[in-house]
Amino acid sequence: MDDDATAAKVDGAVKAVAGVTSVSSVAAKCQVCVDFDEGTAGIEDAINAAISSVGVAVLG
Repeated sequence: MDDDATAAKVDGAVKAVAGVTSVSSVAAKCQVCVDFDEGTAGIEDAINAAISSVGVAVLG
């Protein structure tokens, strides 16, 4: 993530994923912290796809 505007886009995209309860992105650390319902099928892939959809690479 390059800046706070990109972090806000990531937050918005991830918040839209069903089963996500909270998200916080920090551009300076290139970090996204997500709380989610682990019982939701495929949620980790959906979160990664949401992050990628705004042009941010998902690592590890």
